[in-house]
Order: sequence, then structure tokens, then C-alpha cells
Amino acid sequence: VQLQASGGGLVQPGGSLRLSCAASGRIFSINDMGWYRQDPGKQRELVATITRGGITNYADSVKGRFTVSRDNDKNTVYLSMNSLKPEDTAVYYCNAELRYSRYVAYTDYWGQGTQVTVSS
Repeated sequence: VQLQASGGGLVQPGGSLRLSCAASGRIFSINDMGWYRQDPGKQRELVATITRGGITNYADSVKGRFTVSRDNDKNTVYLSMNSLKPEDTAVYYCNAELRYSRYVAYTDYWGQGTQVTVSS
């Protein structure tokens, strides 16, 4: 199983970016999907998650600015980021709780990370 993230880059304060993350390989089902971020020297923190049924959860720092969504048919999760601030600068990691068979437990998988830099 692989999670491939894309869409990061350099953007000015107030700008927008959209991240995508597609899960591929042997997948039976996916529960929660989401995004986390990490600054050098800091712990990885939750940004947003979404259940298979579409229930979302956001960090307080991004509420009203970021939107998480997913396409279950494509095993893909998205993060639309608006009104970006310099403090949003970090490496963003996608996450999926999935299993490859009905006979095994769900396991967390992580993407490789994509850099988001907000700077003028």
C-alpha cells in the first residue's frame, strides 16, 4: 500500500493551495483519512480528518480556512487551504487508516510528506 501526496509549494500570505493524497495497492477498505503537519523540531500535529461517511474534524488553528474532503471511489483525500498564513508553513503528511483484507485489523499508513511554505 502506498499513499502519494502532491500539491505543496510556495505561496504568499493570503493565498491558497490544494493538497491531494491517493492511496493505492491492495486495499480492502479505508476508515478515517486526514492530514497532519510537522515543523522541524516540533511534534507532528493534526490538521484535519474525515471519516468514510464524511464527518470532519479540524484543528482550531485552521477552522474556517481549510477544508478536508475525500473521494471514496478514488481512495483519495484532499485538503483545500485558503487564507494561508506564515505559521501554516510545514511538511504536510496524509494519513489513512485502512486494511487490505476483511480478516486483518485496520492499520495507519502515511504519505511521504509535501512541503508547504507561506512567505512573501
